[in-house]
Amino acid sequence: MYFPLFASFIIFVIWLAFQIHHTNNKAANHMETYLEKEMRSNHVRKKPLDDLEYITIPLERFPMSLLTDDPVILECHQTLEALSTEKIVNFTGISNTDLKLTYGTANLTALSRYDQNYTSLARTLQTFGSRLYEKGYVTEACTVLEFAISTKTDISGTYSLLKKIYEETNCPEKIQDLQVTASFLQSASKKTILKLLDTAEN
Repeated sequence: MYFPLFASFIIFVIWLAFQIHHTNNKAANHMETYLEKEMRSNHVRKKPLDDLEYITIPLERFPMSLLTDDPVILECHQTLEALSTEKIVNFTGISNTDLKLTYGTANLTALSRYDQNYTSLARTLQTFGSRLYEKGYVTEACTVLEFAISTKTDISGTYSLLKKIYEETNCPEKIQDLQVTASFLQSASKKTILKLLDTAEN
């Protein structure tokens, strides 16, 4: 009576040991590959940065004269104006190792700064657009958020609010454009964004 249970237990233990061994080997191989790649990246010479997709902030298109007495809006204005003189590049989903392999180790500091500038830009655009929407400036909010989308932001709140605006302004067809943009994101947020944009679920 107990033999089948004992045999099943033994089989389970053997299977579990195999899975653990397989997982450990996979992790070890992954680490070895990463270390080899990292080592190679540290010996790549500095390369030109001319082919980077630099982002230019179109301040002339933004409602910079609205709500200047609002502290949230004012801070957004100040941040955008400061960033407009900086180099900005979206490196979301690209590791430092890959950046070094492509552009050289000596460029990593500059590239990291460009990426940090982008992170600040994406967050500021989300805050700016959300505040404009809260204050009733829907068209202006749409302009800001659409620019954020054009830079391939992966902030889900930007997609969510823009989808809401499109629904409220009877432009549901534009949601498809958001889905197309989101489908090309190199980000862990991609699945979440696509799910919230899925009109079949909403």
